[in-house]
Amino acid sequence: MTSHLGVAVIGLGVMGRTHLKAYHAAAAAGLPCRLVAVCSDDPRHLSGAPANTGNLSAMAGAEQLFDPATVATTTDPAAIAANPSVHVVSICTPTDSHATLAIQMLRAGKHVLVEKPVAVTSADVRRVVEAARDSGRTCMPAMCMRFWPGWDWLKDRVTDRAFGRVLSATFTRVGSRPDWSRGFYHDPARTGGAMFDLHVHDADIILWLFGPPRAVRSMGSIDHITTLYEYGDTGPRHITAEGAWLSASGFPFRMRYTVEFENAVADWDLSRPQQLLLIRDGKAEHVPVPAESAYDREVAHFVHAVSTSAPTRATLADAAQVTALLEAEKRSLEAGRSTSINGH
Repeated sequence: MTSHLGVAVIGLGVMGRTHLKAYHAAAAAGLPCRLVAVCSDDPRHLSGAPANTGNLSAMAGAEQLFDPATVATTTDPAAIAANPSVHVVSICTPTDSHATLAIQMLRAGKHVLVEKPVAVTSADVRRVVEAARDSGRTCMPAMCMRFWPGWDWLKDRVTDRAFGRVLSATFTRVGSRPDWSRGFYHDPARTGGAMFDLHVHDADIILWLFGPPRAVRSMGSIDHITTLYEYGDTGPRHITAEGAWLSASGFPFRMRYTVEFENAVADWDLSRPQQLLLIRDGKAEHVPVPAESAYDREVAHFVHAVSTSAPTRATLADAAQVTALLEAEKRSLEAGRSTSINGH
């Protein structure tokens, strides 16, 4: 291993710019990484100039993203694959290109952080799984909610049962359809709809917290879905998640969970200054959480895992499982009834 990991980012839209900033933060924190190359099919993105778009404030910023005098720029992913200075690659392109680009980079010997969802079909996720296995390189799906302050806290409380077992959990993630990349976001064949763009986060968190359900019952559409996760006697009796692109342009993005334990209720709401509250014994108390962004934490974790050969918090097996779960939810939508999950 070299003294630092040469980093490339493919795709310089909202998430690509977010990854760029996160790698800069990781390097500033002393992690062994340095941006050496970027790739975009839009030459206008190769100047390093900032842009302010996205649902979350963590994606905004006015600073220069990179210096094209010192960072290699290209419109061709093959140039990234062939660049010996590149050791790790973030893939932040539209969903329908994720699997192909991940496989290309893995076969070129690069470690890969691939944005969610890895793909909208289990078959394509399996192709990436096989390429990662054959390459011996790390490929981590960017399941950012596993790193989100207050959400990893929830994972710890579900695991340690500090407030007893979970009785109920509800998750909400809704907002207007993104008004950038309209050709992509208005094509359900490419995006998988809000189900794969938004709801995927909560489906992943539910799997992370509780494991696979026995069955799912979904209502609505791929752009506005509510799912009930059925665990029988193996988990909580009430788990729901709503994900939607709402029809009203400009509707503010909302992200929230409410989890009822035997002895307390945890309520996290993006819209509040004190985002995580714990309600018990008739009182609501603020639970402090780390201030850094989930994207900074995610990229720092990935760099550490690659540089030390440590396991990653999110794996391709997790990506395959959440994709299969969403496929079951889609079958439930189409059939109008509960759908069993394979193996249950």
